[in-house]
Amino acid sequence: MPCLAPVNAPGTPHFSTKQRILDVAESLFAEHGFAGTSLRLVTSQAAVNLAAVNYHFGSKDNLIAEVFRRRMDEMSRLRLERLAQARRSEPLVLEEVLRAFIEPALALSLDRDGGAAFVRVLARAYAERNERLRKFLSDHYGHVLREFSHALARCFPALDKEALYWRLDFLAGALTYAMADFGLLRRSSSASEKAHCERAASELVAFAAAGFRAG
Repeated sequence: MPCLAPVNAPGTPHFSTKQRILDVAESLFAEHGFAGTSLRLVTSQAAVNLAAVNYHFGSKDNLIAEVFRRRMDEMSRLRLERLAQARRSEPLVLEEVLRAFIEPALALSLDRDGGAAFVRVLARAYAERNERLRKFLSDHYGHVLREFSHALARCFPALDKEALYWRLDFLAGALTYAMADFGLLRRSSSASEKAHCERAASELVAFAAAGFRAG
């Protein structure tokens, strides 16, 4: 399995006002959720005034969207790049498709630049019923899931579309669970974060492959 490398968010330097607002908002969303984080709290923690938030983002919904965009754009690019590589094989190898989906996402937890906080934000997105956010994620990243569903359908041409989407949905849920480190297994003191993450990816690929191959 290729080594997992941190997915670093491209963007402006850390000292910029916009970056500071995003970093603080990401941390607060992870701790308090979207509904529980007010713009007043963001401005207080980021040491900026409300005008700065309005200038850079326009609204709280736009701020939430930008927190997702700055990390998920890169993650999606890496996923599709890995998927394109997997598709060059004939026949298409299920495990390679699953690695293309799983590894770039788990790599976020290795990103020292706020990756762990964003993983918790992502878990919040699944837990909270924020229809605006769900629409944003569907509109901007739904195409990624569709590409993976096409690849998985190629692996299982006899599997009906509804069953395939159920299994892909369960995979996404299990991946979010693994990313957020909610599980029973904790990293041992003798294992590095990178080694623990690689083991998690390997086990999840094996688990998901068995699920997709189930009758």
